[in-house]
Amino acid sequence: MRKIAIQGIRGSFHDIAAHQYFEGETLQLICCDTFEALFRAMQADSSVLGLMAIENTIAGSLLHNYELLRESGVRIIGEHKLHIEHSLLCLPEDDPASIVEVNSHPVALAQCRNYLAAHPAYKVVLADDTAGAAAAISSQHLHGHAAICHADAARLYGLKVLDRAIEDNKHNYTRFLVLATQTADSPAATDADKASLVFALPHEEGSLSQVLSIFSFYRINLTKIQSLPIIGREWEYLFYIDVCYDAAERFRQSIQAVAPLTRELRVLGEYRGK
Repeated sequence: MRKIAIQGIRGSFHDIAAHQYFEGETLQLICCDTFEALFRAMQADSSVLGLMAIENTIAGSLLHNYELLRESGVRIIGEHKLHIEHSLLCLPEDDPASIVEVNSHPVALAQCRNYLAAHPAYKVVLADDTAGAAAAISSQHLHGHAAICHADAARLYGLKVLDRAIEDNKHNYTRFLVLATQTADSPAATDADKASLVFALPHEEGSLSQVLSIFSFYRINLTKIQSLPIIGREWEYLFYIDVCYDAAERFRQSIQAVAPLTRELRVLGEYRGK
């Protein structure tokens, strides 16, 4: 049985992503209120893997999670991309006419803005978690309340689905990282074709373009770049990048070549891209 720490509760998108990534395996979920708690669960038990959202095609990158990833020292061992579909759930005895309040996480509410605008009678109230909103409606028997979350939460919490696929953009995906501690018994993927890196650069003209030129020379494909300011060092940044490659040896050569041009270079993980 695998132990997986996620942010959120059963029925959350993290739960769904974990079961899709580890399809066919028995999972023991460690449900955490925050991403900080997720990392603490991993540090307390090296056998615990983590699954953490890192970016969404609509909302963008979860910047704080990049900082948590770097500071924790864990490594990335995989990734999963989940199609985000939102549904409206309520108690079995309620119907569309009886709904007066809709609860969900702010991001989910923002992703269903058009649907909510078409139902102006609904009072929109923020919740900490999509599935948590559904669980609260069930446990507190909140008549007239509906939750925006994944349809799977209906089965878990004894609710019914009033409406499906209510998200504004049907091309809504979240990318999750699968994480392990450095001491975890989880060998690096032998078929790795993707890596995530972090490094700082001197505040000099052309420093970033030099690094990118080296990756280009070694035919390393840059798929993402995210910069975050270094607190306390004005106008200096950490760069988080994802690269894809088809030859591990060429990737290692590129790392050796860029290392002298960077500061604090670290490979956060090598894994199989999805």
